[in-house]
Amino acid sequence: MLVFVMKYKSSTISSKWIKTSWLLKQPHLRKHIPRTMLFNKKNLISMLTAYSTIYFKPTDGTGGANIIRINKEKAGYQTQYNTAKSSFPTIDSLYNKLTRFSNKRSFLLQEGIHLARTNGNPFDIRVMIQKSNQGTWVCTAIFTKIGKPGKVATNYHQGGKLGYFHQTMTGAGYNDPLIKRMEVKLKQLGVSVGNNFDHNRKGFRELGLDVALDPKGKPWILEVNTRPQFYPLKNMKDKRLYQRIVYYARQYGRTK
Repeated sequence: MLVFVMKYKSSTISSKWIKTSWLLKQPHLRKHIPRTMLFNKKNLISMLTAYSTIYFKPTDGTGGANIIRINKEKAGYQTQYNTAKSSFPTIDSLYNKLTRFSNKRSFLLQEGIHLARTNGNPFDIRVMIQKSNQGTWVCTAIFTKIGKPGKVATNYHQGGKLGYFHQTMTGAGYNDPLIKRMEVKLKQLGVSVGNNFDHNRKGFRELGLDVALDPKGKPWILEVNTRPQFYPLKNMKDKRLYQRIVYYARQYGRTK
């Protein structure tokens, strides 16, 4: 396996559980966090008692890999991993399957958010924030990740495609004034998360929030990436998002 070392100055943290615990400390952010628990049998029972859909995801995973969606059904439980579906008659059989799958790695259980759709396809939103040379957080880009039909995750690496925020939101039924208000709300949310992370650990220069909108338009923070990838933006027709991110990134030594 090839390992690429990116030599630029920005703190990173891989544990989704630690990052989530930081956000939960502040009430104005906590209301945007889906219920999240560490995987064990007691928590699995608790989550499936409370929610019809939950996600099983590695604590330190990236790129939407190794995520399983679990749906509660009349006759048990159904899991979906990539496009493969399996059924389990009891919570014990489900727990045993998930335990084998985890292979002793740490996993999380997260409340499933029913994603808003654009032209029939589920999507979530990437909110990119970066530090200026003055040390303040700036939202440098908002774009969308539109899921491939039949897939569990919307990620680019899982067959999803990137979209422009305004265009995606229009396809989801939002008018211009609503889109502008949502854009302002997401920028404020991004900066709040940046300040929260600074309070817990120093040295962050960039963060990428993965935000889901539910059908009522409430934003939910699914994950915060401390080493967000933005090179796929180079392939978009409008290069301004990519160019703006790179402009800020070069200030802390990142070129791609």
